[in-house]
Amino acid sequence: MDGNGRWAKSRNLPRTEGHTEGEENLARLVRVAVKKDVGWLTVFGFSTENWVRPRTEVRHILGLHKKLFGRVAELNELNVRIQWMGRPFDSPEARTPKYVQRAIRKAIADTANNTGMVLTVAFDYGSHAEMVHAARAAAAEGPVTVDTLGAHLYLPELPPVDVLVRTSGEVRISNFMLWQSVGTEVYFTDRAWPDFDGAELDAALALVR
Repeated sequence: MDGNGRWAKSRNLPRTEGHTEGEENLARLVRVAVKKDVGWLTVFGFSTENWVRPRTEVRHILGLHKKLFGRVAELNELNVRIQWMGRPFDSPEARTPKYVQRAIRKAIADTANNTGMVLTVAFDYGSHAEMVHAARAAAAEGPVTVDTLGAHLYLPELPPVDVLVRTSGEVRISNFMLWQSVGTEVYFTDRAWPDFDGAELDAALALVR
């Protein structure tokens, strides 16, 4: 979900306003995706590299994620089950604050019985960290193979990625679900994340439907 800061700058707004609008657009896009019968939607909310951003910006983003995981009533109305992936809370490298952890756990528990789309939010997430975690866990149990490593990813039940969306004119991939994205179609758009809408989602889905 890239381009929040650039979206704000183009409107002479603080970067934090771009992140706020990005969070609102995610709520809008979840509603759109449900109507389009998308089964799995995974979003890169905050990476392991993002902690180096200015503290005021990080605090604002943390507050938005707490709000995101607090949208339980709307998620239940949409029959959406929410989950999270990132560095385990009990790992030495984890950076997720306790108040965000509590919001994540509550949202997961409160939407656990929903049977519709699965919304996965990657927070304090990076594919490099995920693969190191999986390799260590797999090696502790025996020989490391493609199957054993895959079984120890953060959320091994996630299906392979069908289409990866890259917003804001960034023609590159990021440190996001690299293991799960082998052979994945990639949809590039010049639109910043706050402007990514249903028509853009249709164009991305057309690559695989």
